[in-house]
Amino acid sequence: MTPTIFALSSGRPPAAIAVIRISGPAARAAGTALAGTLPPPRCAALRRLRDASGDTLDQALVLFFPGPATATGEDLVEFHLHGGRAVIAAVEQALAAQPGLVPAQPGEFTRRALLNNRLDLAQTEGLADLLEAETDLQRRAALAIAEGGFSRHVEAWMAQLSMIAARIEAELDFADEDDVAGATAFDVTAVVAPLLAEMTEMLACPPVERLRDGIVVVLAGPRNAGKSSLFNALLGRDAAIVTDIAGTTRDVIEAPVTRAGIPYRLVDTAGLIDETPDVVEAIGIERARALLETADLLLWLGNPAEAPAGAIRVGARRDDRAAQDEAVDLTTSIYDPRSIDALWLAIAERASGLLGAGDTLMLHQRHRVLIDQATKALATVGDDDLLLDAEHVRIANRALAAVLGRNATEAMLDALFGRFCLGK
Repeated sequence: MTPTIFALSSGRPPAAIAVIRISGPAARAAGTALAGTLPPPRCAALRRLRDASGDTLDQALVLFFPGPATATGEDLVEFHLHGGRAVIAAVEQALAAQPGLVPAQPGEFTRRALLNNRLDLAQTEGLADLLEAETDLQRRAALAIAEGGFSRHVEAWMAQLSMIAARIEAELDFADEDDVAGATAFDVTAVVAPLLAEMTEMLACPPVERLRDGIVVVLAGPRNAGKSSLFNALLGRDAAIVTDIAGTTRDVIEAPVTRAGIPYRLVDTAGLIDETPDVVEAIGIERARALLETADLLLWLGNPAEAPAGAIRVGARRDDRAAQDEAVDLTTSIYDPRSIDALWLAIAERASGLLGAGDTLMLHQRHRVLIDQATKALATVGDDDLLLDAEHVRIANRALAAVLGRNATEAMLDALFGRFCLGK
């Protein structure tokens, strides 16, 4: 029998209110044991909670939600208690003494919602992102996934693929029979084309990892170009060592910063030179060159003519030079806050292009990989072999089903729900 779980679902005590949730087949009995009687479904009522010996634990608001139309798909009881540590501990102790009740593991309430088809895996991932959101952009991106906007797209694609598969099967089995209207005129390629276009457009959506991990902004250029000084100025604190000695920075230095609700990960790098006898510096230069290829945004502080494509060409140390190369995009001085603000504006403008419009869906890497598998399978449809077409449609549908967790493994679920708190 499935155990009934309970946990504190509100914030860490002490607090004004504490919410303890109970979910499972014994939730109603456990709620009745402590509260005496439960109120009508979905109605809050004040009850005196008592332990097995009849001692009062607390006066609380009690709610009862009968399954399956609940957050977990099971019977659900909530106690809204006074939020003191002793009150919470006493109620949890009384619940643990009830038959069939066990403390919940992290994410177990949401895991039951997934298993009981109240959420799909994509929505669950969005919910995990929502719980971890620290900026408004992260919140909005997580809500778009958690509330099912992305899942509805995937469900629609799967429904269309099911219809296409049925038409192919009809063509294979009954093409010679007159009662399959239009079977001989069925053009698989033409039917798949708009679906493939939609999926390809979805793949162009920005990755949600940019919001979660931060947009990677790499400062690169030769020795003594002012990279570390500018790195510190952008951060507003001294994170990198700055000296007049060439090659002071010999490794990659990273630091997070949030500006206007957008998280960034600033990366200072070793000065780029062709050769160095210093083994440590050589490793740092190798790492710096690798980052030039993977950066979301690149600030180039070297010769503008040598700037990698797409880089923001920065003339640093404006105050130390009599003139600046007109080929740079903008100049900065660590002694002029306005120039640093101007650089941040340029960075933010580039970042907005990477993040898309405010209502743009942002996909997890797992989603992108699976949708890419589906598009590659559908791109091969139409080779005048309906048996192969049927197999390619099946592969695409299976990949989309994996997006929604229809064939999720226990290891995948364990890793996901490990991100959740006890009461979620």
